Amino acid sequence: MNKSHNLQDSVTGQNTDVLIIGAGPAGLSLAVELGTQGQRCIVVERHEHVGFAPRAKTSNVRTRELFRRWGIADRLAAESPFGVDYPPDVVFATRMNGYELHRFPNAFNGSPTRDERYSEHAQWIPQYKVEAVLKTRASELPGVEIRFEVELEEFTDRGDHVMAVLRDVKTGKQTSVKAAYIVGADGARSTVREKLGIKMNGTSPLSHNHNIIFRAPGLAAQHGLGRAIMYWLVNEEVPSVVAPLDKGDLWTFACPILDDTSQDPALLIRKALGFDMDIEILTRDEWTAHQLIAERYGSGRAFLIGDACHLHPPFGGYGMNMGIGDALDLGWKLSAVLSGWAGDALLPSYEIERRQVHQRVIEESVANHAVSTAKLVVAGIEDAGDAADAIRAGVGATIAATKRREFYSLGVVLGSRYRQSPVLASPANLAGDMADSIDYTPLARPGCLAPHMWLDAGSANGASLYDQFSSGGFTLLVTTQSAAEAADPLVQAAAGLGMPLTLLVQPLKKLNALYGCDYALIRPDHFIAWCGNSVDGALDMLARATGKVLEPVT
Repeated sequence: MNKSHNLQDSVTGQNTDVLIIGAGPAGLSLAVELGTQGQRCIVVERHEHVGFAPRAKTSNVRTRELFRRWGIADRLAAESPFGVDYPPDVVFATRMNGYELHRFPNAFNGSPTRDERYSEHAQWIPQYKVEAVLKTRASELPGVEIRFEVELEEFTDRGDHVMAVLRDVKTGKQTSVKAAYIVGADGARSTVREKLGIKMNGTSPLSHNHNIIFRAPGLAAQHGLGRAIMYWLVNEEVPSVVAPLDKGDLWTFACPILDDTSQDPALLIRKALGFDMDIEILTRDEWTAHQLIAERYGSGRAFLIGDACHLHPPFGGYGMNMGIGDALDLGWKLSAVLSGWAGDALLPSYEIERRQVHQRVIEESVANHAVSTAKLVVAGIEDAGDAADAIRAGVGATIAATKRREFYSLGVVLGSRYRQSPVLASPANLAGDMADSIDYTPLARPGCLAPHMWLDAGSANGASLYDQFSSGGFTLLVTTQSAAEAADPLVQAAAGLGMPLTLLVQPLKKLNALYGCDYALIRPDHFIAWCGNSVDGALDMLARATGKVLEPVT
């Protein structure tokens, strides 16, 4: 593979294609994407391991599709602490031994039942298990090196490469690394962002929060609310959220009353549960909710992904998933440039495209954050009698109306679109305004996720249309046999550009109706770059899609 930015090993220090700062889900995902494409990368993490305080617990539909693309969706499913058949329900109740107010079944589309709209269901799994699967996969790739207890001291962009100084946290020993690019996947307090002098704009703080991980032997069998992934407890005394975390009777507890450090957390948990039972406090994590986005996503040969460039409340389960999505978008583009088949406009399109998604997700998560358990409380909600029954019915109706968008969000997860981009054909002509966060209608237009379809029975590898797409280059999807016979000019033009292009002919009436066109040019990230019924006028789109034409199509 010809790499236009390959580095000479004669330079002092260790050389690599991409230096990744941070080994959380975003950094490890970037390493997997780069390593899968045959690029070299070094990942450094200042801590001895990651996942100290696992806040993320939802791997959404899109993230699981990316894991499928990397060949590790089954690994993640195998790590599910309660099994993939565990009901992905969210329950609102007064207490764990109290009145049920409302239930959202199949929250986040977590049921393993096959769905035509996507290739993988969501999964309730703690972040540290996600990181473990990513770390194992990254470590298997020959070009990937992961170093823990190593931190970034400084770096300099020298125009055609980056020189970085790393420090061993234990010994203080410094080493230099020469890389083609550096990526800050180092979270909210990003060192890379700080050294670039990039500011975060928005509102902070939105709220201060406390999470507790505790052990409660027998709790799952003791309460009567049934199995669920979250229990929102709406009462005047301890409004809170309790959720199962892992085997061994591990649970999480979040409650605003914990802002008062004089409160005994075990006592609060017992009150929330409604049971006088043994509670063992394992960890206590304080965090702040923000509404922030970076003024820039990088500079020169330095880029930011994940929490390093966007922060929002974790209501709706977007945070970790957005970082993994960033990693794929930047990863395939970096690989294309390193391999020599991309032009100058491809890397700048990372910020242009992802910022549109981040802004929408921030709006969604802030709206979800505005309706907390405490704000749902009505006086007398736990009383007995007809009047209290009416109160609970009213609160249940409010929950159904105000919280549905938080737990059913395919309109955001799969329906977010790149409406502006220099590497897409006519993205401004998209139908719809993306206002609906819940409903998702597949749309075959530039800037949209390619509509999914099952080609065979079952859902194993090979049954999904996505399984046929190239992960290392573009795919020209052809939905009619007659169009296949006219596709040769596009294939030849791609070869002339050095652009990897896989011709995928699927002459299916159902697929042609789904896409509404004969041709769709699919990027490595499953997004559509161009679509149409004739190759005439499409040849320049091959150069545009790889960043070799700077002006956007109008």
